[in-house]
Amino acid sequence: MKLNHMIVIAGLTLSATTMALATVDDSELPSMQTSSKTQTRIIDIGGHDVPILAGGLYDRYRSNSPLSVIAAESPATDLSWFHTLERTKVDVGFETWSPIFYYENTKVTVIYTANLDRLKELMPDQVLEHVQPLQIWPGRGLVALTAYAYHYADSDSYNEISLAIVTNKPGGTRIGIASLLGQSWSDDFWGYVLKLPVDTELANVRGIVGYNLPKWLTSIHYEANANTIRFEVIDHQTGELDFVLETARLADPSYQPKLVTNNFVNLDRHGTLTHGYAVSRHLRHGNSRNSDDVELTLYDGSFANFMKSLQLGNMVRYEYVPDFQSALYTPKPLSVR
Repeated sequence: MKLNHMIVIAGLTLSATTMALATVDDSELPSMQTSSKTQTRIIDIGGHDVPILAGGLYDRYRSNSPLSVIAAESPATDLSWFHTLERTKVDVGFETWSPIFYYENTKVTVIYTANLDRLKELMPDQVLEHVQPLQIWPGRGLVALTAYAYHYADSDSYNEISLAIVTNKPGGTRIGIASLLGQSWSDDFWGYVLKLPVDTELANVRGIVGYNLPKWLTSIHYEANANTIRFEVIDHQTGELDFVLETARLADPSYQPKLVTNNFVNLDRHGTLTHGYAVSRHLRHGNSRNSDDVELTLYDGSFANFMKSLQLGNMVRYEYVPDFQSALYTPKPLSVR
């Protein structure tokens, strides 16, 4: 994978080899997706006025969509896994259902080495008491950059970008290679989320109020063609291009479904240590260590400059999951065994 730092004013381009992980859909995916909605209505979520898609799933069912409705509206969607999951009504600053379902989705994840001291600086002391950045080799940790396109979900369609520090499991080994191998073998990954912009106000407010996540609203453009998946992220402060993540579609992905859990630890608005997680059913997936499969171009935006401060380095792995489903659970206080 190529990592390009674009400093527009100076006209200087710097290149560094990095790692990447990708998950993407094939020809049946829409070639272009944005989450702009023309017909909206305003609802209250945790004291915030939030525009939502009029007549969308969230407008009708508030994160508790009947699977019979999904089957009728999207008959090609495999709902067998969702039928095995039980939803519970919870209050997280607003009433919602947990887990919330994501029926048809695409994601690409890029994993880089990064400056370990810098990663530790970014984590609150209370979090560091329980989880720490994995040290892959002296002075270097890992971060995961993931781009999501949620095509059909209880919270309607939207795009999202996640930047997270890869950590050990609470109470688990802090030895980087051993911990990473253990998480990979069990498909049970842990991280501390640094940045999580989205492109709908519904996803933004729900994530901040209900999930304690570092979200903000910006434009994220998703495009897919026969060869690549491309996400363009706009700087919410300037309206200029912040960074671009473009990944290759991998040939011959596996069609053997597997379940993967992504856990996150953070602090809620009361300073309580919490644990949330998403279980994803990967319907098609592959991986690569070829650095040519991913290109990340960083411009002079706020998110791009933050990533530059991490001193991103070598590529570790590229995973391709063109088709996945997910169930996102609301956070609860962290219990350490």
